[in-house]
Amino acid sequence: MTTPTNKGSKTKNIALALGVVVGIAHIGILGHLLNSTKPEYPVINFPEGDYSSYEVEATRDGYNIKFRANDPAILNSERSLQLDQDKKGFFGGNQTTRRREHRTDQFTMDGTRNLGGAVLDSEGKSAEDIECIVADAGARSQGAMAGTAISAGLVVPAVAGIPYVGWLVSGWALLLGQKAGSSAGSTVGSMFNDC
Repeated sequence: MTTPTNKGSKTKNIALALGVVVGIAHIGILGHLLNSTKPEYPVINFPEGDYSSYEVEATRDGYNIKFRANDPAILNSERSLQLDQDKKGFFGGNQTTRRREHRTDQFTMDGTRNLGGAVLDSEGKSAEDIECIVADAGARSQGAMAGTAISAGLVVPAVAGIPYVGWLVSGWALLLGQKAGSSAGSTVGSMFNDC
């Protein structure tokens, strides 16, 4: 037979042991959470060269990376010329010539002189021209896919039943839809991209 004080002390010991286990578990979980909230930065290997530079700004909202592969992109060159000449003339007259010239040029890395206009590549196209070409190619591709899909859904079922040549006319309808879609996509793309 157990006494009531023994039964109460067992309950207290079990509650105390349970409280210690729960407390240690909470401390362990808090430690894990505090250690896991350290930000892990991605490893980005930038190509490094003589003229490359980069700047990384990390905030709670994300990362901001500025990378320039060719920094400085423009080289400055300054030249000055001062010429003073005194000439004695044939009949005793003196002539003095003074020339002062100061010239500042900007050169790109490939050695061409910047004339103040758009930067052209080796084929004579500016960055804006290249962007327009890329935008036009994408618009043509999207238009061609849309034109093919529309002709496959509407025109091909109507002409596929033509005896003997239905299969041939169906192929022509797909090609015609692709060409019309490509042309329409180019027109729409040039309006949206200001080209």
